Amino acid sequence: MKIMPQLLNRNEVNMEDTWNLGDLVPTAYKIDAHMDQLIIDAQVFERNFSSRLTSAQDVISCLKVYEELYERFVIYTTYARLRLDEDRGNGKAQLQQAKIGTAAASVMSALSFVDSDLAALPAAILQEAQHMDSTYITLIDNILRNKPYQLHPEVEKALATLSPVLDSPYAIYNTTKSVDMNFPDFEVAGTTYPMSYGAFENEWELEPDTDKRRAAFTAFSAKIADYQHTTAKVYNTQLQKEKTLASMKGFDSVIDALLHVQHVERDLYNRQIDLIMTELAPHMRRYAQLLKKTYGLDKMTYADLKIALDADFDPLVTKAEAQKYILHAVEPMGADYVQMVQEAFDHRWIDYAPNKGKSTGAFCSSPYGCHPYILVSWHDKMNDVFTLAHELGHAGHFVNAHKKQTIFNSRPSMYFIEAPSTMNEMLLANHLAQSNDDPRFKRWVISNMVSKTYFHNFVTHLLEAAYQRKVYTMIDEGQSVNAPILNDLFRQVLEEFWGEDVDITTGAELTWMRQPHYYMGLYSYTYSAGLTISTQVSQRIINGDDTVIADWLEVLQTGGTKTPAELALMAGVDVSTDEPLRQTIAHIGNLITELEQLTAVLEQ
Repeated sequence: MKIMPQLLNRNEVNMEDTWNLGDLVPTAYKIDAHMDQLIIDAQVFERNFSSRLTSAQDVISCLKVYEELYERFVIYTTYARLRLDEDRGNGKAQLQQAKIGTAAASVMSALSFVDSDLAALPAAILQEAQHMDSTYITLIDNILRNKPYQLHPEVEKALATLSPVLDSPYAIYNTTKSVDMNFPDFEVAGTTYPMSYGAFENEWELEPDTDKRRAAFTAFSAKIADYQHTTAKVYNTQLQKEKTLASMKGFDSVIDALLHVQHVERDLYNRQIDLIMTELAPHMRRYAQLLKKTYGLDKMTYADLKIALDADFDPLVTKAEAQKYILHAVEPMGADYVQMVQEAFDHRWIDYAPNKGKSTGAFCSSPYGCHPYILVSWHDKMNDVFTLAHELGHAGHFVNAHKKQTIFNSRPSMYFIEAPSTMNEMLLANHLAQSNDDPRFKRWVISNMVSKTYFHNFVTHLLEAAYQRKVYTMIDEGQSVNAPILNDLFRQVLEEFWGEDVDITTGAELTWMRQPHYYMGLYSYTYSAGLTISTQVSQRIINGDDTVIADWLEVLQTGGTKTPAELALMAGVDVSTDEPLRQTIAHIGNLITELEQLTAVLEQ
């Protein structure tokens, strides 16, 4: 297996492996001046419109200026955030992000009157404004929907001004994780191996050599354990902030407040977690036992769950090869979509380099008014190909939405956000499956679907969601949390799901420390929600339904102008029932059965 070398500094990596932030802000050294001007313009806007909205025409005139200011705000703040994400150890980027964050708070403080003043108007005036200009239908719908929870204008303004402080738990978490955690090398049989956050999550977790893999897990867990109390304190601060804000706005619970933003009812949220915890668990335990048998393990441990079923048939994949795989995979989406993916490859939308200080994991940032930006850390694995396809799914979603929708209409509910991304993973798996009839190749493709697409989205994130629900329940009961409590809650979830089939290795309980999504509300459960939708849609494609692609592209272009349930229904999936989720769980079970059968054939 290729072993990751010591990480390079950001200034040492190949420029072609980095994204081009010049497309966002061509003259980066002027960004401070841009933000200073935006503050001035926002304050002029506040003076011109605050407390002066009395008619539908006033509303439209105000929103047109607001829209232009907000588009600039998104571009500048995105630039500062992405520059920090590429290297959180960069002192200049840290200071610039802090300065832009302070300036952004001033801008949002000046703009905060918009929601307050609109919410204070009679509904009839807002509805008249919607008829005058359909551009703002969704924005005004949300104003009306949030009216019962709107705080006093001065309170809203104060909260906007305090946003850098209120957002600090996430910033502290990322700094601790990406900058302060320096991992020592670890040793196996007299040989030392390099360790880092990225090396563990992208290499050592997947290492087929059991001694190395388990030693790496022990070493990694020991280092993050050193930071568990600080990380728990930061996380508890985030939780108490969310609870306080929910109570101030009049919500009965923090869960209800976070779901309100997503246009999701509590029963839909609970069903997603409960059904997977009970009905998917038996299938995944079978998969764990298949791994144990294939590798001849003495016992199946938590440290063994991410290994490939057939490591010897898991070749290295270059970026050039990955691009060919993905371009062929998305061909069913049409020429425009393929061209978008090609542009991402050709024009440096993607940051591949696994350098020191880089944010872990992967994401796609899609600022309105510019193309998306994708962050990954490339290690020449098929796992990376699926991750890149996933993030390009986000990019394709927002390129389509931004073409048809304004900035206020383009972003759908978080509940739906992972459907387009996981759809691309399904297309990639389908393309690979059709490219070769060899039984071993077929097993390799299916195992990648199970271990990457479904394990990551339907198991890893779902277990995090089940844990997160336990945490929020405690917070709603007026309690606080610390590291021992969080460790115990996470271990409970792991033991409930894996039962006696997987030994929950010491250190597994610290997995809660690895997830930044906990600082983004109820995000983790939405991965399985999105994958439920994309599984159902992709099965229609595989079965030859010629209407699917046109319907799906229309869904992408609809942006946030419909609720997540309405978007799913446009794609032919009714999430108001449990049928799509049950069918998806059954599909995963069938894939694991097929893996068992193919393995039996290959072992003969």
